[in-house]
Amino acid sequence: MKEEDLLLKENEERVIWEEMKRVGYVAAPMVAVTLSEYMLQVISVMVVGHLGQLSLSATAFAISLSQVTGWSLLVGLAGGLETLNGQAYGAQQYEKLGTQTYTAIFSLNIVCIPLSILWIYMGNLLRLVGQDPGISHEAGKFLMWLLPSLFGYATLQPLIRYYQMQSLILPMLVSSSISICFHIIACWLLVFKSGLDSLGAAVSMGLSMWLNVIILILYMKYSSTCKKTRAAISMKIFQGMREFFRFAVPSTVMICLEWWSFELLILLAGLLPNPKLETSVLSVYVLIIIVYSSIMSNADFATSSIRISNELGAGQPHGARVSVIATMLLTATNAIIISTSLFASRKVFGHIFSNDKEVVDCFSNMAPFVCLSLIIDSIQGSLSGVVRGCGQQHVGAYVNIAAFYLFGIPIAVTLSFWLDFRGKGLWIGILSGAALQAVMLSVITSCTNWKKEAAKARRRLLEEEPSLEGGLTWRNDEATS
Repeated sequence: MKEEDLLLKENEERVIWEEMKRVGYVAAPMVAVTLSEYMLQVISVMVVGHLGQLSLSATAFAISLSQVTGWSLLVGLAGGLETLNGQAYGAQQYEKLGTQTYTAIFSLNIVCIPLSILWIYMGNLLRLVGQDPGISHEAGKFLMWLLPSLFGYATLQPLIRYYQMQSLILPMLVSSSISICFHIIACWLLVFKSGLDSLGAAVSMGLSMWLNVIILILYMKYSSTCKKTRAAISMKIFQGMREFFRFAVPSTVMICLEWWSFELLILLAGLLPNPKLETSVLSVYVLIIIVYSSIMSNADFATSSIRISNELGAGQPHGARVSVIATMLLTATNAIIISTSLFASRKVFGHIFSNDKEVVDCFSNMAPFVCLSLIIDSIQGSLSGVVRGCGQQHVGAYVNIAAFYLFGIPIAVTLSFWLDFRGKGLWIGILSGAALQAVMLSVITSCTNWKKEAAKARRRLLEEEPSLEGGLTWRNDEATS
């Protein structure tokens, strides 16, 4: 290898290492922030699980339903800000960041109205599709008591994107830590001491969610660090709804298609022999996968979506490409550590959620498949962040349709019902879909033209047709890309 080629390679490795350090600086606290956010759900299931198998299956089922029919939609819609806010901040259009955040909050709360009606009648709908009557009744009641948290979540998600885009991690870390500490105490008291039983977990989730929202709003309003991005309330909020939904809708489809495939897994488990056992185990593992995926996607979001959208908005395509490489390296390392830990603790893991020996043994048997799912889901989560950072959410939606609904779910049904693999067959099928999704997203990412994506981002922000030579500001290292 020539000396010049060696120097270029060393320079590339140095740039990637520096990017990994920048990514880690943002991603590490974001893991803690997102973990505390989703631990509201996990703690609720852990506490309620000790009331009995019916309470565990109904609560885990209800929270899983809330993920698919509520949280996933709101996360997906808020994903529109990953493109809009990220590129606006990269282009130093700070006031637009605040205005678009207000637009997203208003839009998401409007969406919560029809979702609330769905949750109110969810118990009846579950019985109509043949689910166990006892589980359906308890899950329906839980969702009705969970309604206040739905509107809190609709306000929280845009606020999180607002802080993430500016790398203001400390306010989120403090507010989420306070809310999770409050939830641990409130959940225990309301479940075991108030007479509400499992419904107490739903009440405590709502209270904790709104506590988090209030703290973040107060910081946004009074902190000097938010001064340049704090926009005034005006008609621009309503005028920006069309642009917001243009990115939010395909982002929602992209995320929800995957989450809905997991919920279909649980619905199918309810049709198997011994539905309480199968539903309990699969619901908890699906919850773990969704929580882990959400944690890692937020960490990856801090690295891929934020870094990529910022770099593209600033007209720096080489920086976006380097961010992708750094993110994938960090993701692979983390996935191996987490999956290894879960596999090592598989024989004791079930005791966290239940005292029932049959449930604990089923947890242990399913663990290897779940560990493999964690690794694959981490990879596709990072790649999905790349797609969102480029504003190509519609491409991710097409990938999810093909991977899960045309490939994974048919395999799951075949293995579970025709070949009698039961719960394992369902999980193998969805695992196959996730693997195909990761492969397809890898091909799309490797074929991305970063200079073209940077030019598109600048045109959208500046509303003109700048040429690559005159309209964009390139860093010195662009010449080597």
